[in-house]
Amino acid sequence: MFSRNQLLRRLSLAMLLLLVCAVLPNSVPAFAAPTNIGSAAPDFTGNKGWLNTSKPISIKDLRGKVVLLDFWTYCCINCMHAIPTLKALEAKYPNELVVLGVHSGKFNNEKDLENIRAAVARYDVRHPVVNDPEMTIWGAYGVDSWPYFVLIDPSGKIVTTARGEPGPALIEQVDSLISTSRGNKSLKSGSLNLVAEKDKIKTAPLMFPGKVLADQATGRLIISDSGHNRIIGADFNGQVQFVIGSGKKGFADGSFARAQLNAPQGLALKGEELFIADTENHAIRVANLKLRTVSTIAGNGKQARTREGGVARTVALNSPWDLTFVGGKLYVAMAGAHQIWQYSPTTKQIVPWSGSGRERNLDGAASHACFAQPSGLTSDGKKLYVADSEVSGVRSVNLSDGTASTIVGKGLFDFGDKDGIGPAARLQHPLGVLWYEGKLYVADSYNHKIKILDPSTKLSSTLLGTGKPGGSDGAKPAFSEPGGVSGAGGKLFIADTNNHAIRVYDLKSKLVSTLQLSKL
Repeated sequence: MFSRNQLLRRLSLAMLLLLVCAVLPNSVPAFAAPTNIGSAAPDFTGNKGWLNTSKPISIKDLRGKVVLLDFWTYCCINCMHAIPTLKALEAKYPNELVVLGVHSGKFNNEKDLENIRAAVARYDVRHPVVNDPEMTIWGAYGVDSWPYFVLIDPSGKIVTTARGEPGPALIEQVDSLISTSRGNKSLKSGSLNLVAEKDKIKTAPLMFPGKVLADQATGRLIISDSGHNRIIGADFNGQVQFVIGSGKKGFADGSFARAQLNAPQGLALKGEELFIADTENHAIRVANLKLRTVSTIAGNGKQARTREGGVARTVALNSPWDLTFVGGKLYVAMAGAHQIWQYSPTTKQIVPWSGSGRERNLDGAASHACFAQPSGLTSDGKKLYVADSEVSGVRSVNLSDGTASTIVGKGLFDFGDKDGIGPAARLQHPLGVLWYEGKLYVADSYNHKIKILDPSTKLSSTLLGTGKPGGSDGAKPAFSEPGGVSGAGGKLFIADTNNHAIRVYDLKSKLVSTLQLSKL
């Protein structure tokens, strides 16, 4: 039996599930029913802290500006996709427009201000962000999905609202409102006191590493230094051997020193070729480790608005997040399309391979199955294992026909931190998986843990981590949103994302240490 509050929360989550699933992630946003249009914008009451600003902000402080509220949650791939558009609008209207993020977190881990602070820095969000953990501001504005936008005029009145990734319709509304406001002279000069969270981070040599690849055959340890837009190659002791990418965010092929990446994530090594999921460039790059050059093999640098494959170099992709090679094929966790794709080095074709593209947890044949922002891949040679982040699950996919089944995980709002078997177990937004020496390891990111999962019995159990963010080594280590895990030489190498570090777990001594990179 549930209390009234428990019942209301469950009903609210169920409604959210229906609404979120109803919004096509990559469609042009439809305008919401204008129930609030023309009314005064509510203030930010019930908030639990502010980021990127030296002091709290009220609606009155924003008078004389066009304001675009962005309701988001930092796990959401569609919310991530909105960031470049918002940055472009801010650059276009530096004195007229204020973008303000309202972070109404989905996962428990996303309600903590310090975790949001890390995400704001990781995505290089520079506008003010208010923490709305109880969804109080969300409710006051009648929001029903992520991302959701509210446009407010200089007098503080709501002009329009929009769901989904921002497209031409919303941008035209912003342009029109600013033009009108200039004409009636309702705009005022002045700026907010902003202090970007990313500028406060002083970290070297890594910043928010997303994935790591340890290769036993060559003794190479390869790290996606995502926050620095580069790839670092070292040995298992941390001696740096090469750096791929200039560090400048961009999309350019060429030598290691001149090439440009944009928040790279997953890695796959085949001989002397390193395949890179260049996530925010919506592309797959390949680094030739002998020639020390980078080229693009899939993606055209634009985010896909459809789910159609074809000639890999010309096809638009949608946030490829992880990669793995099996049987001469490269498999891609296409997080933005909620699918698994397959690339053939022989034909140079890339195609959807498993998943319909609908965002949910549904087992079955390749064309029928559904994933939700798949973000990690590994294989035992017979099956793919997928970290299916938005349903807090781990899925298996038959390599012969793409049929998907669930090992752990249930739905978009079923998450937690609970060891157990199958339906009894709970994860929270896992991002990484590793098949190593007959065991399946999971980077249970929002639980700040590494877990072991037995695919045959579906038993999930905690291996490392306290369940709370931290950075301690030893027999009782702590992590902070680990995003990737790899194995070689009897050790696990863990991309400890929010600690800006690679952690090393010795399977024999059962101790964790932090890798020190040298000569970088």
